[in-house]
Amino acid sequence: MAEFVKVASTEGIAPGSGIVAEVNGKSLAIFNVDGTFYAIDNTCLHKGGPLGEGDLAGDVVTCPWHGWEYDVKTGISVNNPSARVTTYPIVVEGADIKVEV
Repeated sequence: MAEFVKVASTEGIAPGSGIVAEVNGKSLAIFNVDGTFYAIDNTCLHKGGPLGEGDLAGDVVTCPWHGWEYDVKTGISVNNPSARVTTYPIVVEGADIKVEV
């Protein structure tokens, strides 16, 4: 059964940036887009690059390995719209960012 698990604090992710978080054996990328937080799988579908270490421009993250881009809100690849990484629901409770896994 899915549950919400704390992955970070709001102060730990500046607007326009992301982090990598390990949750229940999954590697997730957590992003702050103008104060709204999003979670996607950390692994790029192209060659497995770490999306949480990529550059965020607006709501699109660029994989640091080969430049594939993903919309962090939907998980859809800008390069190949038929490809999609999993997205995860987030709730913010006070300063705690929690992801449903």
